[in-house]
Amino acid sequence: MSASGVRARVRAEMTEEIKAVARRHLASDGANLSLRAVARDMGMASSAVYRYFASRDELLTALIIEAYDSVGEAAERADAAAAGADFTDRLVTVGLAVRDWALAEPHQWALIYGSPVPGYQAPQDTIMPATRVIFLIAGIVRDAYAAGRIAERPEITGRYAEELAAVAEQFGPDIPPRLVGAAMAAFIQLCGAVSAELFGQLNNSVDEDRRGFLEFQIRGAAAFIGL
Repeated sequence: MSASGVRARVRAEMTEEIKAVARRHLASDGANLSLRAVARDMGMASSAVYRYFASRDELLTALIIEAYDSVGEAAERADAAAAGADFTDRLVTVGLAVRDWALAEPHQWALIYGSPVPGYQAPQDTIMPATRVIFLIAGIVRDAYAAGRIAERPEITGRYAEELAAVAEQFGPDIPPRLVGAAMAAFIQLCGAVSAELFGQLNNSVDEDRRGFLEFQIRGAAAFIGL
């Protein structure tokens, strides 16, 4: 391997190690991330960490993108494994996969779906990874609509309906704005349901079968969509 290849490999390994240490800090300190603390844990001068990440925000962005991609991949794998299933069952499968990921990675979930990090402004790089789960849900709904599996519902009106109509144009011809709104509502309900479980809001109410409760909620969202 050439000298430049060795340097690239060492840099990649060091970058991954910095992110791994930063993720441990997410578990102990939340999103209150400090490059100095990361450097201290690695036995490095803080100036050395800045060679890999120019700022705290750049490191946060890398962690946020990886978290979005990770939960997106988990949801997409689950949906691919459910190929041929009923559309409602596919939505349930995706929802349960998102929940399973969140339970395994609670601190990463809090980073991307919890309270905004003070002083942090997410760059454009985060947009596409952040939309993977919502586009997956929207794709299932679009497929169901194309297959004639969506029941007719009254169309929506109001300024928000006009805004959703512009979004609907991205999903294909003749997609009703109501359907786009219902798919977005399903995604929002999924995120809220998972956060409620992770952040203790189900304690002393639903303690033994939270997986079943999430499925109940997703099936309710599917009915609202018209499946």
